[in-house]
Amino acid sequence: MRADRSNSTKAKRTSMPLSRKEIKELLIEWNQAWDRHDLDGVMQLFHPDVLFENWTGARIRGSDNLKKAWAPWFENHGGFRFTEEDTFIDEVEQKVLYRWQLDWPCWGKEFQGAHEIRRGVDVLHFKDGKIIQKLTYSKTTIEVDGQRMALSAAPMGDQQIAG
Repeated sequence: MRADRSNSTKAKRTSMPLSRKEIKELLIEWNQAWDRHDLDGVMQLFHPDVLFENWTGARIRGSDNLKKAWAPWFENHGGFRFTEEDTFIDEVEQKVLYRWQLDWPCWGKEFQGAHEIRRGVDVLHFKDGKIIQKLTYSKTTIEVDGQRMALSAAPMGDQQIAG
């Protein structure tokens, strides 16, 4: 047991590596914030110098910039829901591989009112008890109303910056 750390996962982090248990507890809290569509709660786990990349190639540096980019998505979330499918935690390297399913309203005009199911993986790197990198990869197909179709990215200037 580490004497310099409180049992709370919300305790101030030091440069000491997180234990596997601490990482798991942080991810549970983080997933609960996603489920509540609580942007501030989600952002609590990000390092101020975070690097985020998503499947379209969008790249955002810094937690303030990431919060600004995600704010419209959270404000108009449409009830999105991430479901954990599998999680691998590397305590030594302070990395997590998180496989997820996203269920959210389809943005395509021809599918108004339908739900889209998307699957992907986040590669999370931790530093000082926070996520310093969130690299998001998505399958190239989505499911809408039971039909599989190719996923297409909007032009870089017009894209939806999703998690």
